[in-house]
Amino acid sequence: MGGEIRASRKRRGMTQKELGDRVGLSQSAVSEVETGNGSGYSLNAWQEVFLALGRPLIIDARRDPAADPFDAGHLAIQELVLRLATAARFVGTFELPVRPGLSRHSVDIFLRDDRRRLMVVCEAWNSFGDIGAASRSFSWKLAQAEEVAGGLEDEYWVGGCWIVRATVANRSLIGRYPSIFASRFPGSSQSWASALTDGAQPPRHPD
Repeated sequence: MGGEIRASRKRRGMTQKELGDRVGLSQSAVSEVETGNGSGYSLNAWQEVFLALGRPLIIDARRDPAADPFDAGHLAIQELVLRLATAARFVGTFELPVRPGLSRHSVDIFLRDDRRRLMVVCEAWNSFGDIGAASRSFSWKLAQAEEVAGGLEDEYWVGGCWIVRATVANRSLIGRYPSIFASRFPGSSQSWASALTDGAQPPRHPD
């Protein structure tokens, strides 16, 4: 870190004395810090030096190996949907690549019912960053599923839905843009829940 301090100080055209004056250290003390001999100085002193250079010192700990995975919330939604849909006689697939070799682009939960010739693309959301981008990605995944269905001997209906965690923020977001979400997804949330868990027909856009 001493080298970082030295480089930042020089970029700003500051002398060791000028930096020291800002944080209450002598020129020799700053020199010690910059040359890697500052182990005797307190953590607060190091922080003051970095703050004077506009670079707050960030202290972090290695991730706890006993902690849940980073995507634990996402996994919980996927696990629940797969379990309920399987009970409704769907065959479910977790993180199905939309095309061979495109592992970065996968469907969160892909459900298939060969008895009723249905394919359902499900995307799970804990929170949203860009609704437009999410919708475009979803449309592309639906198109890939329709392409697969088109190559089958039997005709399959292909549809999709989003499963959104019921947080205050998500409810507020959907409440602010009801027309956008209603135009994107046919039917009610209850209709989709029944389709995925009770074997009811999925909601469909009018022909």
